[in-house]
Amino acid sequence: MYRFLLSRQWVILTLVALLLIPTMIRLGFWQMHRYEERTARNQLVSDALHAPPVPVERMTSPGHTVSRDERYRRVTATGTFDTAHEVVVRRRVNSDEEVGFHVLTPLVLTDGKVLMVNRGWIPADGPSQTAFPKIPAPPAGKVTVTGRLMPDETTAASGIKNLQGLPDRQIMLINSEREAERLGAEVLGGYIAQTAPEPKGDTPEPIGAPGDEDAALNYAYAIQWWLFAAGVPVGWFVLVRRERRDRAAAAVAQDRKAEAPAPV
Repeated sequence: MYRFLLSRQWVILTLVALLLIPTMIRLGFWQMHRYEERTARNQLVSDALHAPPVPVERMTSPGHTVSRDERYRRVTATGTFDTAHEVVVRRRVNSDEEVGFHVLTPLVLTDGKVLMVNRGWIPADGPSQTAFPKIPAPPAGKVTVTGRLMPDETTAASGIKNLQGLPDRQIMLINSEREAERLGAEVLGGYIAQTAPEPKGDTPEPIGAPGDEDAALNYAYAIQWWLFAAGVPVGWFVLVRRERRDRAAAAVAQDRKAEAPAPV
């Protein structure tokens, strides 16, 4: 009664089922790996955001590459804002997905080194795309700022192209090496997203803290794939039983038809 399993249709169906099972199991493990990665990343970010702030020069120096473990660490710096060399970063969005600029202002530290400070977002409401926007002034004189340490931006990491021929004092990526060349100064590696002091009049709009990645979703996907993998042999067995039952019923009907007396 199970000879039908040797038919071309059932051989193909069985092979597909046998291929699906390990594939779904591997997809489940991949989703679980993503869950563990995201959970670890969320914990790393949480630890960095809740750690007490430290002086920025403990975390970075000229030419330093901010590592994954150092990203989002809260740091403090004392110096004077150099608004004469302030630039804006094009095509940045705020929490409402409105396109505008990030304001990048050099902070000249007490030892003469420079820290690039992203003071926040402003709207692109100038008379044209080439005009330098009106920017609220930072605090004058010596000031102590607090912010989240961030690595230099690159095209590879962000997907943002570093366009050439931009209007004066406008850039696409925040990169401490390029800023060091532009300013002719020692610039600390990376930059900070300022969190304090808060700007007067809520502008520039502060950069929001990073959110948690949805690790639980990957966990749910892993369980889903493994349930699918377990369901494949069950489904195959159900189909086999149904096919056997249908064939048996068809055979009985055929026998009854053959045994029926011929009409007079």
